[in-house]
Amino acid sequence: MSTKQKRTPRLVKRGETWHIDKWVRRLCESTGTTERGEAERYLARRLEELRQAQVYGIRPRRTFREAATIYLNDGTHKRGIADEAMHLKQLDPFIGALPIEGVHMGSLQPFITARRGQGVKSKTINLALGVVRRILNLASTEWLDENSLTWIESAPKIKLLPRTDARAPYPLSWDEQTRLFSELPAHLCVWRCLRSTLGLENRKFVNSGGTGRCRSRSLGPAFSSSQEGG
Repeated sequence: MSTKQKRTPRLVKRGETWHIDKWVRRLCESTGTTERGEAERYLARRLEELRQAQVYGIRPRRTFREAATIYLNDGTHKRGIADEAMHLKQLDPFIGALPIEGVHMGSLQPFITARRGQGVKSKTINLALGVVRRILNLASTEWLDENSLTWIESAPKIKLLPRTDARAPYPLSWDEQTRLFSELPAHLCVWRCLRSTLGLENRKFVNSGGTGRCRSRSLGPAFSSSQEGG
């Protein structure tokens, strides 16, 4: 006599993948699997997470990858979102699968070490760390779940790296200045030529009254960025 396999209610197969469709506060999401048994285990875990959150205020487990996805979807209007997406793609193999509360300077160290091994400067690594810091801050302050709990209780401190490997500034050669000025509009070229010749700061040039006239103690006479007298 055959026995029918007991089915977990509210698992619905859409195509090849099992989906949850259950009212708790309604839980409707993909399980990410095509196997019925695995889908049932996923449903049981999600229901227990919701119960823990509702009864005990225990936050459900969420991965950093989930947080990064929310961040990118919410930031499509931002000018620099493509660069942030690139940094998150590079971070994903290192911290994407970690629970979001498990992302901190310790778990970020393999990423930092790997990027340094690729010859990447601290400034670029800091840009990626800055994105992580913003996501963690949002998860601890603004992102609320259906139980009005933030995604994480508090955000760990993400410290930026000291920029000891930055390239030292150096004066341009005459050839480099010529190539630079050839790319500038005419009015900026005159201004840059004057500044580089006299060694003036922006504020000193601007404070000349907008006339373009500045005085150099070393050169004596007044110089003008206008084309007076040819």
